Amino acid sequence: QVQLVESGGGLVQPGGSLTLSCAASGSISRIFQMGWSRQAPAQQRELVATITSRGTINYAVSVKGRFTISRDNAKNTVYLQMNNLKPEDTAVYYCNAFATVSGEYNNYWGQGTQVTVSS
Repeated sequence: QVQLVESGGGLVQPGGSLTLSCAASGSISRIFQMGWSRQAPAQQRELVATITSRGTINYAVSVKGRFTISRDNAKNTVYLQMNNLKPEDTAVYYCNAFATVSGEYNNYWGQGTQVTVSS
């Protein structure tokens, strides 16, 4: 199986910055696309950013220019640098990874980390 563990969430003031990390571990053969999504209370989960194993990146319009996704393939880790945070960025942030385990391809999710932007 695959485990994804997020870290780096917390409370930050508007205009501040946070960096989230997500490390994948387990019987992984290969990791393809990794990404971050978020879910605010009473709202649907929203895709924030994705990055392929070759480094192709996509962002949601709402975070473009403020968030930066990156990954370290050697460490099976994906990062989300979040700058100029706004109250509307408050949500639980989840990472995901499309990976093969024993020849089986699945989408794996982390448990989530809370980000709260408030003064």
